[in-house]
Amino acid sequence: MTNPFRVACLQVNAGPDIAPNLAVALDLARRARDGGADLILMPECVTAINFGRDATLAAARTEADHPALAAFRDLARDTGAWIHGGSLTVRLPGEDRVANRTYMIDPTGAVIARYDKIHMFDVDLDGGESYRESKLYKPGDRAAVVDTPWGRLGLSICYDLRFPHLYRALAHAGARFLAVPAAFTRQTGRAHWHVLLRARAIETGCYVFAPAQCGTHVQGRETFGHALIVDPWGQVLADAGEDVGVISATIDPAAVDTARGRIPALTHDVAFEGP
Repeated sequence: MTNPFRVACLQVNAGPDIAPNLAVALDLARRARDGGADLILMPECVTAINFGRDATLAAARTEADHPALAAFRDLARDTGAWIHGGSLTVRLPGEDRVANRTYMIDPTGAVIARYDKIHMFDVDLDGGESYRESKLYKPGDRAAVVDTPWGRLGLSICYDLRFPHLYRALAHAGARFLAVPAAFTRQTGRAHWHVLLRARAIETGCYVFAPAQCGTHVQGRETFGHALIVDPWGQVLADAGEDVGVISATIDPAAVDTARGRIPALTHDVAFEGP
């Protein structure tokens, strides 16, 4: 049986420039490692939140040239921790759009998994708040799970959270833990963040790790915060509130088997025809 481990989720308030955001993220990650974290997860767009196409493209870097990816690999090597890089805005050769991409890095500094956000946040909210991610971001087309010493981790990003079939597929692919780095808007976060994360945990019998952006960003954009760690029974183990910081919790992989043994819903999936 796999031994318990310590997980940490970062909560940041990213501005438009990579360097200061990266410095904050690295400092928080090192603090998390000093506190005993074995696995450290960062939020969506951890090193830059910009407004508008031109500004976002200007801040994007290719994977080979991205200072954050290099820094996260160094962080893993220096600390011996597993690092989940939240997500970075990555330029794609020959494309007029960018990828919203997460990286999983092992303690040797090797990138062992990548995942591009599949679902684009194209919505119109109350008060004139509107987003069209598909105009700038190229969606991914492949789900991803990664092996860790404690079990398989399913990868996702922010708006993916609203699509339960993705998490069902990750669980059926062996995921026992789910990563949901996010920059949830304040408006949608107040209404849906906690309930959606708890629902994904309950439906799959997985732990959910959800690092988050918080506060006010460029052009008055507001994110909800409340980075969460949720257990397989849907109980919130840690909540970051609304401020920059780190949350952590001890994770017992055996709790996944316990939850799935009580309610073996993953074994009850059936095929059916629509109306």
